[in-house]
Amino acid sequence: MDHEIAIAAALSAAEVIRERYGHTLDRVDKGGGDFATAADLAAEQAIRDVLRAAVPDDAVTGEEQGASGPAGARRRWLVDPLCGTLNYAVRTPLVAVNVALRDGARVRVAASADPFSGETYWTDGEVARVRRADGTDAPLVPSGGSGLVDVNLDPPFPVEPALVIAAPGFRDRFRPRVMSTTLALLWVADGRRAAYLTFGDVRGSVHFAAGIAVCAAAGCVVSGTDGAPWESGSGLLVGADAETHAALLDLIRSGARPEHPTSS
Repeated sequence: MDHEIAIAAALSAAEVIRERYGHTLDRVDKGGGDFATAADLAAEQAIRDVLRAAVPDDAVTGEEQGASGPAGARRRWLVDPLCGTLNYAVRTPLVAVNVALRDGARVRVAASADPFSGETYWTDGEVARVRRADGTDAPLVPSGGSGLVDVNLDPPFPVEPALVIAAPGFRDRFRPRVMSTTLALLWVADGRRAAYLTFGDVRGSVHFAAGIAVCAAAGCVVSGTDGAPWESGSGLLVGADAETHAALLDLIRSGARPEHPTSS
């Protein structure tokens, strides 16, 4: 089954990441302050090895090695082998491994593994579950009760995130957090976070494909930051429930249009 292949691939990379954690690692400069470590490269290779053995005719697009396989393939795996590289490089164990299968226009299957907790979030396109370290699966139950909202601060963004956080009413109801890894998105699906917000275009992103698929299958409300479908390129707003999503959408609109703009 495809979701089990995704899980196996994610876990193979998670093992690599655990083994190399805390070591001094060579870096590959990717420009703009971004970089990959030797762990990123080895983790992606581990994923590709699993996929090559299980589904050799499928195409793969990876964060580090780029695209391989038929350019027009209907089935393409989207791979982010170490989401949270900067966290990892400075010995902060907040990272994820993302593996998703886009079948035609839809991401149908996904798995995101936390190498340090042993949890793997997955969906087969119908249900969403978290697999514990002991191999048992538990349902994901989103909840807005925490009031914690992760806001992605990585530029570029068309709306200044600080304006949304400063919008009247935001801090009356929510508390901002910054995680800089897919875990923040996955935690909306399991009730640890109320919402996730990023203003960047996430279409086709190997960083976001798995997390979006898991959240959608878990019953979260997923849209762009303007309320349109996220596939429009208007960023990503994931709320644990309709009420949380609607409240944040109102605050985004308020933050995007300050009540007292400064004059030039």
